[in-house]
Amino acid sequence: TLCTFLHLREVICYTLSHTLSRRAQMEWSLESVREMVAGGMQSIRECEICAFAIAMCVLLLFMWYCYRVGREHGSSPLGKGKHGSLLEEQNGFAFCQSSECFRCTSAGESLNQRLYHSLQDYAKRYTWSGMGRVHKGVRDQGRYLNSRPTIQRPEVFFLPDLPSAPFFSREVQRHDVELLEQSFPALLAEFESIYHQPPARSGSSLPPGWKANSTPRGQWWTYYLVNQGTPLVLNVRRCPRAWRVLGQLRTFIANNVFGNACFSVLTPGALITEHYGPTNVRLRCHLGLRVPPSCELVVGGEPQCWSEGSCLLFDDSFLHRAFHEGGTEDGPRVVFMVDLWHPNVAAAERQALDYIFTPGRLEDKEGK
Repeated sequence: TLCTFLHLREVICYTLSHTLSRRAQMEWSLESVREMVAGGMQSIRECEICAFAIAMCVLLLFMWYCYRVGREHGSSPLGKGKHGSLLEEQNGFAFCQSSECFRCTSAGESLNQRLYHSLQDYAKRYTWSGMGRVHKGVRDQGRYLNSRPTIQRPEVFFLPDLPSAPFFSREVQRHDVELLEQSFPALLAEFESIYHQPPARSGSSLPPGWKANSTPRGQWWTYYLVNQGTPLVLNVRRCPRAWRVLGQLRTFIANNVFGNACFSVLTPGALITEHYGPTNVRLRCHLGLRVPPSCELVVGGEPQCWSEGSCLLFDDSFLHRAFHEGGTEDGPRVVFMVDLWHPNVAAAERQALDYIFTPGRLEDKEGK
């Protein structure tokens, strides 16, 4: 009996100790679970705070971006327009104030917005395909125009990522250059016929259709067939052969405000002061008709001389000037001037730019 009692005590003690040990382990496990849950909840709270802080930062950055875009689209890079012109500051060299000049009359405060609306209009009617550079140029126009180096600063529209140089090889527009040079005799004869007409009215020294441009010295006269995308009907009727040549050119800018075609005359002693053209999407082509000595064209600091019967291609968005330092006996310098598309502007981009810059589309209606 004693042995049985002792054995039973040992079993009870072992059972109690085992039970207490398991209970302690269970309590430890429950406590660990509680700690883990509490730590997880704290981490979630901290993550929520971090996520909220990140969201606030993103929101502030977005608001700042919208503010910058709104400022760029809401203000014109060309100054204050008709009622408070800053043209002198933007141009810096030429002081054009002509009521017929697109660069002067379209420089309203909302030019960038009107450009963007015209581009959206075009995309809705046609397509966004191929509009990457045009969209980029319109969207960031204010930044592009204000940040350009002083050697090249187009006054109205800058298309990004175009190869640029003051002068271009005739090979880039070979067909049109050769056509113009083959037409040299006909264009020269037509110039002679319109230049030697009697004055248009008493008190004027200019024959019908000619326009005098302001210069610091000498005389600079132009006879436009196409002025800023608009044909001058009376002048065209007097120059049927020149008009026929324009119709045969493949890259003539005929449908937007950046396109011009004219006879240009510089008298001895004349100087055209340094100035910029309105855009880099075009190349200006001069066909020499009469080129006396001591005449020179300087583009981007590089001088070139005209040659009779030959074409000179240059990017007039670069700072440029022209002069005729010959004497009276040398006679005037005469060129036939045509605006051609830059060879790296794609066909889809040309179509969009023709639409956006159609004559009259971007006129500021508020000033009328």
